[in-house]
Amino acid sequence: MQPTVTSITGTAQDQEHMARAIAAAQSARLHASPNPWVGAVLVTGEHTYEGATAPPGGPHAEVTTLRRAAEAGDTVVGSTLYTTLEPCAHTGRTPPCVDAIIGSGVGRVVVGLVDPDPLVAGRGVEALRANGVEVSVGAQAEAVERQLAPYLKHRRTGRPWVVLKLAATMDGRTAAPDGSSRWITGETARRDVHELRSASDAVLVGAGTVRADDPELTVRLEGAAGSTCAAPRQPLRVVLGRAPEGARVQPALELSGDLADALDHLGRLGVVQLLVEGGAKVAHDLHAAGLVDRYVLYLAPKLFGGDDGRPLFDGRGAATIADVWRGRIVSVEHLGEDLRVELAPAGEEP
Repeated sequence: MQPTVTSITGTAQDQEHMARAIAAAQSARLHASPNPWVGAVLVTGEHTYEGATAPPGGPHAEVTTLRRAAEAGDTVVGSTLYTTLEPCAHTGRTPPCVDAIIGSGVGRVVVGLVDPDPLVAGRGVEALRANGVEVSVGAQAEAVERQLAPYLKHRRTGRPWVVLKLAATMDGRTAAPDGSSRWITGETARRDVHELRSASDAVLVGAGTVRADDPELTVRLEGAAGSTCAAPRQPLRVVLGRAPEGARVQPALELSGDLADALDHLGRLGVVQLLVEGGAKVAHDLHAAGLVDRYVLYLAPKLFGGDDGRPLFDGRGAATIADVWRGRIVSVEHLGEDLRVELAPAGEEP
């Protein structure tokens, strides 16, 4: 049985320091996966220290923060540690964070969210309290939930967070009748796609897209924004179906069969976020099955001006207006001359 953890919102000061921890966590977004991208802030008598999760195998946010205080010669006995996610209480690639916290003499720990990973799930909070550390849970919980949404879904369901990327003209066309489509969007939008790839553990396309476009599906950036790594990581390349020998996407993982089964398989491989880049049939089937967590549409100020261009989705749509899918607009952003629109399913919490 998992421990029961009572949540509170915390004081105004707790909210402020947790907001700093959330900002620190963002620096780990592009290199921490499949671990969670966590941020921590340590408040001693007169000083504060920040840290974030290192790449897999490196120290977690809490340990990094404690080390920075120790390197500065500051005492942490009786101090308060803020961490966006519950500290781990098990040995993985690194020792348990709770051991480092308890050994340091920290007097209070403020946690944003309890970690749903079955290896943690309240055990970190329970271990801290059992060793005399005061623990508060729930400060900035909604903001942490949004920041860690891909990780939390993976740990709760075993499946990756699915991001469907689409690019089209303002009249919803992705290619001309002859199949030509390069380039619909501008350079700024294309760079954003590379950053989206860099934030993903795997990128998926259908075999038809491989045959038609021969995409490489790599991250081609000198250094992705927000990353502390010298070069962006490359996602696993996944093809639904068989990719031709010599295709630029090779080597790739080739999957077939039920889409839900494919997502389960990728989840078992440790894929926390999956970026789906095409084609229209794959987009349709994922959408129709309700398997998409985020839609990212890049809209160019162009018009094909007819009904014979290639559509975003290839397959049967809603039969009546009552059946039309309605989502929630998360954000709208100008990228050069293009628009980036992010949508979420309507039932999802903001």
